[in-house]
Amino acid sequence: MPPKFKFKKEEIINTAVNLVRENGADYLTARNLGAALGSSAKPIFSLFEGMEEVKNMVFASAQEIYENYLETDMKKGEYPTYKASGMAYIRFACEEKELFKLLFMRDRTGEVLTESREEIMPLLKIIMKNLSVDEDTAFFLHLKLWIYVHGFATMCATGYLNWDTEFIKKSISDVYNGLTSNL
Repeated sequence: MPPKFKFKKEEIINTAVNLVRENGADYLTARNLGAALGSSAKPIFSLFEGMEEVKNMVFASAQEIYENYLETDMKKGEYPTYKASGMAYIRFACEEKELFKLLFMRDRTGEVLTESREEIMPLLKIIMKNLSVDEDTAFFLHLKLWIYVHGFATMCATGYLNWDTEFIKKSISDVYNGLTSNL
């Protein structure tokens, strides 16, 4: 009878996510993951094809954590729905610095970008409804605002500047109002 696995896949992925949270994506190696589990790397390769599979699952877990931030903040009602999505993005960058870097600040050279309007269509629909604009106008407005919001998030994730929430809220509103004033 083959030996039972000491770890479950979920436990290994949770440990891997925590390694990335604490040390960054480059720290995620089979050796470091095995050490964090109190084991050798052997159990990892018994349950996964290789570290690439582990890294892909960590990426998917980080994406799920980010999506939970979005869902939570957009439902909370603290901000208008569209603004809540930007505030959630920034909050994720501030609270989950390394996961934010993994998702949004990694080197994308050579990646085939699959992002499309369909992925952000829920946000575009909010803009179209709120401003009575067509999809193209909503899309380009979203891109301009995302660039601005990404700047705040990047500064937070890298520790470059630590803005307070009130300043961020006001700044985002000012830019939104400026960009929408001529629509």
